[in-house]
Amino acid sequence: MSISATGSKRAWRTAVLGGMASYMDAATIISTGTALVLYKDHLGLSSWTIGFLSAMLTLGLGIGALLGGRLGDLLGRRRVFTYDLVVFAAGLALLAFAVNSWMLCIGVAVTGLAMGADIPTSLALVAEEAPEGRRSRMVAASQALWSVGGFAAYLIGYLVSDMEVLGARILYSHVLVVSLVVLVLRSRLGESEEWRAAHAEQRHVPAAAERGDSVRHLLAGPMAAAVIALGLFYAIGNLAANTFGQFQTYLFTEVAGAAVSTATLVGMLAYPVGICAVLFYMRNVEGPARMSIFTAGIVLMAGGAAVTLVFGLNLTTLVILKLCVTIGSAFAGEIMFKVWAQEFFPTLLRGTAQGVVMAFTRLVSAGFALVTPRILDVSHDALIAILLVGVLISGLVAWLWIVPLARARKQREDDAATLPAAAEAVAP
Repeated sequence: MSISATGSKRAWRTAVLGGMASYMDAATIISTGTALVLYKDHLGLSSWTIGFLSAMLTLGLGIGALLGGRLGDLLGRRRVFTYDLVVFAAGLALLAFAVNSWMLCIGVAVTGLAMGADIPTSLALVAEEAPEGRRSRMVAASQALWSVGGFAAYLIGYLVSDMEVLGARILYSHVLVVSLVVLVLRSRLGESEEWRAAHAEQRHVPAAAERGDSVRHLLAGPMAAAVIALGLFYAIGNLAANTFGQFQTYLFTEVAGAAVSTATLVGMLAYPVGICAVLFYMRNVEGPARMSIFTAGIVLMAGGAAVTLVFGLNLTTLVILKLCVTIGSAFAGEIMFKVWAQEFFPTLLRGTAQGVVMAFTRLVSAGFALVTPRILDVSHDALIAILLVGVLISGLVAWLWIVPLARARKQREDDAATLPAAAEAVAP
């Protein structure tokens, strides 16, 4: 086997093991959405309690991303994403064997913190270990694993939908077992060579303000603009996908009057479509069709919301909206944030920047999750209208702000590359 083939195989192995953070993220969020409904009667959970626990999980993911992203830049990718899985497994054990609402409360907080810390660190490692010209594709692969994790959670949820408390325990046990397997496999991965080189270089620069890892670099100039733009895009555009991830079972059962098995079956059947959409996008993410496909995703999600507003929130329109959000977010959702985040930020700030944006996004999602059941109690149309406006705003932010920033960044890189050549040409 050639060296390039060996390197590519190692890079894809890193991409899969790093991308499993997205698998566990999706499986945890969706399992929680189903498990809380199954725990509801046994543990006496009200609609406000379900909203509170969902918000705590999302808030934990945000805080964890903020802390983990920064620690990954300072201490290394491997160290952070190894230890956080130990904490993650402990939180899942609490959720799987909960006997009261307090265990659920502590479990979702711990689980969210640990998984939040894992995601920006893992994505940075995947990007830094990817071969030249394959970075975006390998980062996008994490979204395919997100879809696989969601599919697995819905499949198990469908199979255990009539088991009540036992079904909830099985849902969380699935993620617990996966996390332990990934922990063992990740222990064999090495540290990011790009991070090692950047870290070694920066150790010779004593002043923090002059080093490339200073957080001050994120607070001014083009990088500050990129953080704000990506934060707005991800936070606002993620509302639709996050709402379906956390509240799909609640929407189908409490609003449309369907059974838990129906909700999980719809989710299960939608995910193969989503996986195919992500794989299609992976093939085009580094080509000229990237933004055309992105626009198609925005149109799909907006169209699904519009259908629901016109015909009302019922089983049929929920299925249509679910399919539109699944495909649309595969083209224009979290996947684009992941790709752009690797392109905009330097090595020793990549995890920090992603952590800041993810923390902001999860904070917005947590706040929205807290009031989602109440919004539904007041008006079904109000919820859908909010999601529609969010999708449209995220599309405008992408086209009017992020794309110009990307072009300016590319121009600066091209200008910097031509300077040495120009200097050499005029040298005597």
